[in-house]
Formats: sequence, C-alpha cells, structure tokens
Amino acid sequence: MKNISLVITESAIVVRLIFLLFCLLLCGVQGCGGIQGSVGQGLDKTRTNSIGLEMVLIPAGSFMMGCDPTLENCYDSETQHRVTISKPFYLGKYEVTQAQWEAVMGNNPSEFKDRTNPVENVSWDDVQVFIKKLNEKEGTIGYRLPTEAEWEYAARAGTSTAYFFGDDGDELSRYGWYKDNSEDTSHPVGQKQPNAWGLYDVHGNVWEWVQDWYGVNYYANSPATDPKGPSKGSYRVSRGGSWYYDAWYCRSATRVNDSPGYRIGVLGFRLAFSPGQ
Repeated sequence: MKNISLVITESAIVVRLIFLLFCLLLCGVQGCGGIQGSVGQGLDKTRTNSIGLEMVLIPAGSFMMGCDPTLENCYDSETQHRVTISKPFYLGKYEVTQAQWEAVMGNNPSEFKDRTNPVENVSWDDVQVFIKKLNEKEGTIGYRLPTEAEWEYAARAGTSTAYFFGDDGDELSRYGWYKDNSEDTSHPVGQKQPNAWGLYDVHGNVWEWVQDWYGVNYYANSPATDPKGPSKGSYRVSRGGSWYYDAWYCRSATRVNDSPGYRIGVLGFRLAFSPGQ
C-alpha cells in the first residue's frame, strides 16, 4: 500500500496538470492576450529612453468610453459606448516636457518656459515632426500619439466616473492643475497625484493632442475594437483639459478639436509607444 502522503502529493500534481491544460486550451481559443487586463508576455512594466522619457505599460482590456448619461451636461459627441483595446501599449508617465522637446528639436516654442513644465504652443503637425525625429534618434518606429480611445482608456485606469478619482470636480486640485489652482500658468509635470496606472496630469496642466481626426458622430459608428477615428477630417482631437479651463473640461470623456496647425500655450501632448516596433 502506498504511503498516504505520497498519494496526496500525486493527486495534487494531477490537479495542477489538469488546470495547466485547461489554461492552455483557453489561450488557444481566445488568445492569452485577449484576457482583460493582460499586460503582455515578456514586456517590461516601464521603459525609459535616451531623452529621459518615462513610459508605463498599459494592459489590454475593455471599458466604457464617453460620458456616463447619468451625469449632467454630457455633450452630444460623448455618447457612451464599449470599446476594447486589444493589445498592451506604453504611454508616457508624464506629458512631454520642454527639456525633452528641446533634446530632439533643438528649440523650445513654449509660452511658459521651464524645462520641467510640459511643452506647449506646439501644433499636431509639429508633434509629427518631433515623433519622426525621436524614432530616428531611438532607432525605432514605435513612438506615436495615442489614439483617442487609448488615451481615455489609460486616463480612466479602470474607472467609469467623470474623473479617475470620482465624480466631484471640487477634488481636482489634488490631481491636476486647472483654472482654480493654476495661477494662470502651466506647472512642472508630476506634482499632483497619479491615477491607478501611474499616469500624472491626465486631468489638467495642458491639453494633449491625440492621433485621431475629430468626428462629432464618430462614436455612434466606431469599431468596438481599437477604434482609430475617422479616415479624414479638418480637425484633430485633444484631451484632458488644461491649467486655463474649469474642472468640467478636465473630465476623462471631454473631447475638443482644433486645426492640425493650431498652436497655443495650453496645448501639448503625451506619447505612446507600440511594443515590438
């Protein structure tokens, strides 16, 4: 007769093997990367490049994009709908700073000059030149602006409230620079509290250009997975609010649009990076 402890050990091994087989079969059916919250196999949680641009890995997953209709004053262009981000990606921990812009471009166009402040007074077109030069400098093609859906997904960090910290705009002073606390200027990045995924200043400081063309009715017809915005348009989208605007404009769902050549001292950007590029 076998020793009872040996029988228990063998049984435990069998159970573990059965569980492992189940997991492998599940991955084969729906793909391991399709499991909500998956951060991707073999990817570092953070990355930093040669100009000191710190980025955090954003997991794949699904969320409700747009304004919760139970809130007052949602805009027509913010229709709530479910979106899936199918692949993990990196996003800047901070808005791109003036020092980082100058390291790539050799100039500083900002109105409120401080090397630790976000760069502003840059157009969407200017940002494309910056991205091209940064990719060349880093020997990659991975740097880009986030899509509008990626931006909101990352800003919310798993929340469904007006802001990543809740619905009360009076609490915004702890998390971002906006009209009531900014003293009419931008501020060094990273001074306020981050969201759950470690991103700073997603509410306020400067508006952030994203990749998409603007479409007022795009939400009603957009793909459910990895939407990239309309194929053409006259205006590009920016997100997040700024030091000049009221709290309501700093919500996770707020969308504004400007000409790709527009420059102003409240408008900057945050970079994304596609792994494997």
